[in-house]
Amino acid sequence: MRLSCIGAAHEVTGSCHLLEACGKNILIDCGMEQGPDLYENQELCVSPGEIDFILLTHAHIDHSGNIPLLCKQGFQGDIVTTFATADLCSIMLRDSAHIQESEAQWRNRKAKRSGGALYEPVYGMQDADAAISLLAPCDYGQRINLCEGIEVRFNDIGHLLGSASIEVWINEDGISRKIVFSGDVGNTDQPILKDPELVKEADYVVIESTYGDRTHGDERPDYVREFTRILRETFERGGNVVIPSFAVGRTQEILYFIREIKEKNLLPEYPGFEVYVDSPLAIEATNVFNKNVKSCFDEEALALIEQGINPLVFPGLKTTITSEESKMINFDEKPKVILSASGMCEAGRIRHHLKHNLWRPECTICFVGYQAAGTLGRKLIEGAQSVKLFGDSITVNAKIEVLQGISGHADMNGLLAWLKGFQTELLRVIVVHGEDTVTDSFARLVEEKIGCPAFAPYSGGCVDLAENKILSEGVRAPKKAAEKPARSRAQAAFDRVVAAAKRLLEVVYKNEGLANKELAKFESQIQNLADKWDRED
Repeated sequence: MRLSCIGAAHEVTGSCHLLEACGKNILIDCGMEQGPDLYENQELCVSPGEIDFILLTHAHIDHSGNIPLLCKQGFQGDIVTTFATADLCSIMLRDSAHIQESEAQWRNRKAKRSGGALYEPVYGMQDADAAISLLAPCDYGQRINLCEGIEVRFNDIGHLLGSASIEVWINEDGISRKIVFSGDVGNTDQPILKDPELVKEADYVVIESTYGDRTHGDERPDYVREFTRILRETFERGGNVVIPSFAVGRTQEILYFIREIKEKNLLPEYPGFEVYVDSPLAIEATNVFNKNVKSCFDEEALALIEQGINPLVFPGLKTTITSEESKMINFDEKPKVILSASGMCEAGRIRHHLKHNLWRPECTICFVGYQAAGTLGRKLIEGAQSVKLFGDSITVNAKIEVLQGISGHADMNGLLAWLKGFQTELLRVIVVHGEDTVTDSFARLVEEKIGCPAFAPYSGGCVDLAENKILSEGVRAPKKAAEKPARSRAQAAFDRVVAAAKRLLEVVYKNEGLANKELAKFESQIQNLADKWDRED
């Protein structure tokens, strides 16, 4: 009966824990690392085909994103989770697979041109579909006999639609233990979702520590008032409000606030302002939210539903699916709100919107969620003067705003409050899913405030649950930075061609207003050049 912490050990992403009990191998989460990767993760001591179950706390990719890879490698067991999480995974894992395949296509086009080795995607759509087929959803509060000697129950943790803490009861060789996995603990008094549900009994608790060293503030901010201010000031300057927002969860919260702003006419001078949700995933996720109203929405949101009001829909809301629709947003000069993923600006359409708006002093970039160290989002909120986007250096002239307190994660006090909900004496608290120094500091805080032993394992850290012994504190192995190959002459030559093409485009724009005859001649020359050099991908 032992627990090993594999991922999100002294790191914020990539949650993965292996429980070995009653002759079964059970993974709690199997997430993908996102952003900077500080430490080498230790290998699982069992093969994917030997894993019997996955217990999934919620659908965020840093908790679920490697499940398709596990399926690719031979996993065939049940993935037990809530109904809402299963619904979200059915779109998020496919979206992740699409990203992997698209990146592979892009890399391989470059490899073919340069003669480099072909790149294989981490996993593909077939693997995502295989994972989705293994989802075994259950209701909140339902006690499930997982196998002989092990029972589990999922409780609403208020972090994301369908998110849960997981209670696990183990009875092996006459020894009984109960371990609770927090997943990501939700913030209190947030729109749409319920507050985290407390658990009364446990022997061991595995708890996240994303905000384990800071608080959101003593008072709950007036999100609607603050957001109204940001919109008004930006629109008065004639700019756009660009919001890097996680497609699932945060986007829906922002829509909730904007609906209230419009409903109460808090911006009477701009009554018809438009809001673009530029993320196919966010659009699909919003549909999943609407599907899971009864099981997941809080009393305030349910009251709106009962009045016939959809809390996530309002006049002026526009959605864009195709890349062409996305591109057209930045050709519209009217002040507007643009919601786009990803939330930390590391990928996705948001980077295009930043390229078009960061340099404009009339615009605002509004951050509404956690920005991990090393991400573009963190660099912007820490005052970067310029950033690199698509090979171009972009000066940061836009106003950078952070909507304080908007977080799907409980802060330090919220984490402690959830731990204090346990009414039995805890044998040990295991601190994971936090930045390197934060996990240690929060473990010390738990010992001080809760009065029980706590430790923050590195990857591979292992606890004997029957004996309450730390078998290993894990391996502190810093990730070696990948060596960048020397730039080839071929690549340099190609870059010069790209630069020449950019110059040609500048020349085209300079000739606007030229006589039609001359423009026709110019067009013909460009077309001839394109025909001469066009080739199959």
